[in-house]
Amino acid sequence: MALDAGTGSIRAVIFNLEGEQIAAGQAEWIHLAVPDVPGSMEFDLQKNWQLACQCIRQALHEAHLPASAIRAVAACSMREGIVLYDKAGEPIWACANVDARASREVSELKEIHDFEFEREVYECSGQTLALSAMPRLLWLAHHRPDIYRQAATVTMISDWLAYMLSGELAVDPSNAGTTGMLDLATRNWRPELLDMAGLRADMLSPVAETGTRLGYVTAAAADACGLKAGTPVGMGGGDAQLGTLGLGLVRPGQTAVLGGTFWQQIVNLPQAITDPEMNIRVNPHVIPGMAQAESISFFTGLTMRWFRDAFCTEEKTMAHRLGVDAYSLLEDMAARVPVGAWGVTPVFSDAMHFKNWYHAAPSFINLSIDPEKCNKPVLFRALEENAAIVSACNLDMIASFSGVRAKSLVFSGGGSKGKLWCQILSDVTGVPVNVPVVKEATALGCAIAAGVAAGVYSSLAETGEALVRWEREYQPDVANHAKYLVQKANWQEVYADQLRLVDRQLTTSMWKAPGL
Repeated sequence: MALDAGTGSIRAVIFNLEGEQIAAGQAEWIHLAVPDVPGSMEFDLQKNWQLACQCIRQALHEAHLPASAIRAVAACSMREGIVLYDKAGEPIWACANVDARASREVSELKEIHDFEFEREVYECSGQTLALSAMPRLLWLAHHRPDIYRQAATVTMISDWLAYMLSGELAVDPSNAGTTGMLDLATRNWRPELLDMAGLRADMLSPVAETGTRLGYVTAAAADACGLKAGTPVGMGGGDAQLGTLGLGLVRPGQTAVLGGTFWQQIVNLPQAITDPEMNIRVNPHVIPGMAQAESISFFTGLTMRWFRDAFCTEEKTMAHRLGVDAYSLLEDMAARVPVGAWGVTPVFSDAMHFKNWYHAAPSFINLSIDPEKCNKPVLFRALEENAAIVSACNLDMIASFSGVRAKSLVFSGGGSKGKLWCQILSDVTGVPVNVPVVKEATALGCAIAAGVAAGVYSSLAETGEALVRWEREYQPDVANHAKYLVQKANWQEVYADQLRLVDRQLTTSMWKAPGL
């Protein structure tokens, strides 16, 4: 069983030993905005543990399985979300990854050592300050000293789930690496970074690699969630890293595009190396000794949902009558639009610039008043092309500092359901695109970690490769690729101009990193 704690929901997913999903339970959770604390998104520990238990029971019920059938359990979660515990091991405070209360503290930390502290953090950990744990801890020290003084241990949300099951506290490198306090090379904490930030360095948990056995389900946890007491609890990890394990990406050079609400482009690096320009995030992989370059395209899936819901009521109604997905209907319409979408240029997510990360105002550039060249299918295709172009730009930046250029891509997540989108991604990047059968790669990777911890599987890498199955493959069209190279260059110039409008305060940025 995998417990998958995402930004918006918690899921318990049961797999058989061949990696086939048997059942799942899911519940949405609500992050708590604290009155008078802008950007705050606290994580309700008591309520969310109840929801996790509810999901476990739901999955067992749906599978018609006794608790004894579960050989092992592990947890994965959103990165950056943290949990604090007191000396007695009681969880006392937590926030989700979307918590953005610490903008002022980000700015303060950036100024340490004449603005060189952030570079030291990045070169050591692969993270910048905007999303790291240190500004949030500093915020607590400034504004909630009662909680800060009580804090004896810090973990990630996946580790909290494992702790609630087993009573054992530890962190794994793949998720803890996103705190900005863990060394990429040694895969262990760097306490001196906390010292430099003026924070206590005595609250760092033990580090255990993904797939090690953390402990066993306690009697109290068994009573709460319905699992059998004594069931092995394995060390899980970060959702994206376990997702690539579930896709079989366990060797250097392998590359994935994860197409969800945000799109992530992830490249396996043979060793820990960071970007001299600080544009790209670098995380520990769940495979020891390997790192992953990760770039992010903002709101890609959310933008498509906005377009569908705001402008495509007729297509949604028709899709409902036909019993098909509205996106599938829109793709069929967009497939008849020429490559390049008549020059329409969407401006939404920028390529990733981790050190100085902000976006232009959302817009469409170069619209036409010719209804044949500017309509819903044209705009829909333009959005799909743009998502692929931003992914290609991010992959180019990764290749420029790492020397690793993808020979093929694995495309998964909601975006990979669209056959047109898959072909566009192949045409834009110029490499084959493979779509896996499994749609729950993150949960599968987490279940593999549980199986390794229980001795069911021999290793993470071997099992990840063995369980992956492929559904479809797309080959790039050479002529289309040449057209998209021109379109990509044009988009980069247009976006740069749109950012200057934000700089002049003439338009409003779609998103800015905390501290900017």
